[in-house]
Amino acid sequence: MNSVILAADVDFMIKGIFSYQIFGQTVWITTTHVCLLIVLLLFVVFGLCAHHVIVNADPYAKPGTFQNIVELIVEMLDNMIKGCMGKSATKFLSYVSTLFCFILVCNLSGLLGLRPPTADYGVTFPLGLITFGMIFYNKIKHQGVGGFLKGLCDPWPIWAPINIIGDVAVPVSISLRLFANILSGTVMMALVYGLLSRIAWGWPGFLHLYFDVFSGAIQTYVFCMLTMTYVADAINAE
Repeated sequence: MNSVILAADVDFMIKGIFSYQIFGQTVWITTTHVCLLIVLLLFVVFGLCAHHVIVNADPYAKPGTFQNIVELIVEMLDNMIKGCMGKSATKFLSYVSTLFCFILVCNLSGLLGLRPPTADYGVTFPLGLITFGMIFYNKIKHQGVGGFLKGLCDPWPIWAPINIIGDVAVPVSISLRLFANILSGTVMMALVYGLLSRIAWGWPGFLHLYFDVFSGAIQTYVFCMLTMTYVADAINAE
């Protein structure tokens, strides 16, 4: 009986907070929207602080801790993107850097007691669609329509349907990979706190270290690396 009661307390679903009517349709504001807003506010505050520190930095003075952190983040992202995309890195530096930081902060938001927005497929799938749009646009831009159609028929025209399916599957595969890994961590932590709430003191922190920090960072890197690889292949980058 006690186990049934504890199991009923387990909750890892997306919750609707309030709804409103628009054009006769009911639109819900969910916990995902709230978490996304919190992440956005964190970015705005961090960006304003970083801008203030960098603009007012004394080039002859020793940089402070916060300035060192900002410069370290920028340098690491620059090296990662240039190492994957080569000469084309400067064109996509801003987008990939923003994408990396956004996904990473969303994945780490579980440490703040939030439900990670990336555990919602409604967040990860649009990110995959953006990547797909960039791939398609750069293929047409750099390879031309003829080159694009030739690539679909490679190595033989009979393979065109399979190549089309492979291209269309890109946003689904990369978005599902991110979504499934983050959701699995969310479910595991919900089970721990729901079924073992009486003894969940201290030690779940080690699970958060794995599911939120380690797995979250790995999935962020994988998503961005796949994005850069696909786009670089589309423009035939070195």
